[in-house]
Amino acid sequence: MNAKTLYALIAAAVVALLAAWWINSSRAPVNESAEQSKALLPGLRERLNDITAITLTGADNQVVATLKHGSDGWSIEQKAGYPADLPKLREFLLKLADATVLETKTSNPKLYGDLGVEDVKGKDAKGILVSLDGLKEPVKLIVGNYNGGGGGGTFVRREGEAQTLLVKGNLSVEKTVAGWERHDLTDIAANRLKQVTIANPDGKTLKVYKEQPGDANFKVADVPKGRELSSDFVANAVGATLSGLRSEDVFAAKDMAPPDKVYKVNYAAFDGLNVGLVAWVKDGKDYAQLTASLDQVAAAVHISADQTKAQAEYEAAVQAGKKAAEDKPATDKPAGDAAAKPAEVAKPLAVSDAAKDRDERLKALNDEVAALNKTFGGWTFVLPGFKFTNIDKTVDDMLKPLEQKKPDAKDGAKPGAPKPAAPKPAVPASGQP
Repeated sequence: MNAKTLYALIAAAVVALLAAWWINSSRAPVNESAEQSKALLPGLRERLNDITAITLTGADNQVVATLKHGSDGWSIEQKAGYPADLPKLREFLLKLADATVLETKTSNPKLYGDLGVEDVKGKDAKGILVSLDGLKEPVKLIVGNYNGGGGGGTFVRREGEAQTLLVKGNLSVEKTVAGWERHDLTDIAANRLKQVTIANPDGKTLKVYKEQPGDANFKVADVPKGRELSSDFVANAVGATLSGLRSEDVFAAKDMAPPDKVYKVNYAAFDGLNVGLVAWVKDGKDYAQLTASLDQVAAAVHISADQTKAQAEYEAAVQAGKKAAEDKPATDKPAGDAAAKPAEVAKPLAVSDAAKDRDERLKALNDEVAALNKTFGGWTFVLPGFKFTNIDKTVDDMLKPLEQKKPDAKDGAKPGAPKPAAPKPAVPASGQP
């Protein structure tokens, strides 16, 4: 065999190998290396602000929630336009925008159920169809199971496509409308409150209070004579109700009105802020409506007292500075100085311009009242049980239980027990007197 023939055979073999490789690769499904690091939804991050609505649809084609973007932000259609949880919503959209494909999975519809990406028309569908509107090309994506046990990632499938994808991160979707609601109501610290008054539906009243803002514990008013509090801090939980208060669910107030008998609570702060609360129980849930107002007289008194305190503290600081300068050793004083100058003390606004200080503080309080009423207005909230237990209170709940009277040991029997019968006289023998 000459060299020319040998080269021709080698070339033919190479061509055959290349042809076989091309045929096999064209028939094979797209593999991980081809898809890896590709964006699940290319360009979405740059278009997030274009989204006008998000519809979440679950099993049996039932809409879980419709989130709409309007002039006042994001709201929930199924909750009469109540505000959506913006941080949660933003986090979810950013996860979608940043999701990248880890690998392709099955395109066999019989296996979709195992991954949670079956069509949501099915009554047993486990995934959620996420529809994004407002984009040039609407997005429809079925978000399935989180692959926590398999190294992370979430199974997804674009609606209308057969291919299932495993994408990076946990894209799990909240499957209840309540889960998309804004839940924060108030965060008013207990040390800000002067008094809490609770009027129970049965007419009983509980009042707890502090005499000074710095008091460690709330006191209980009208403790019955001869009774004691169960502890010095028993009433503190009552005063902490508005601290970190969150709702579990919400309804339009017109659709969930209070009954005739309710708990009526007033939370009065030292600075004049007042929060009123009406609460009741229905079908095992704890409901409440809230309002906020400002006691102008209490606010003025509080500001005046704070300004007086600020003036006294400023004058004390000035005097302390003078004394420190006078007591400074002569060796530390610059040559030729008869006396060292005291350090200058900055004047707080309450001292330098009391009127401006008062106006700014009143404005801040009025702004707070307006913000609270914007949150509260027109809504009935479902409260967590552990918060409602601080509303369902009476004076009796604050007290040590009454001691049970022990039976008198001399009686030898329980009170009320029948006395033992007297012994009967012996019957005389026959023939005897």
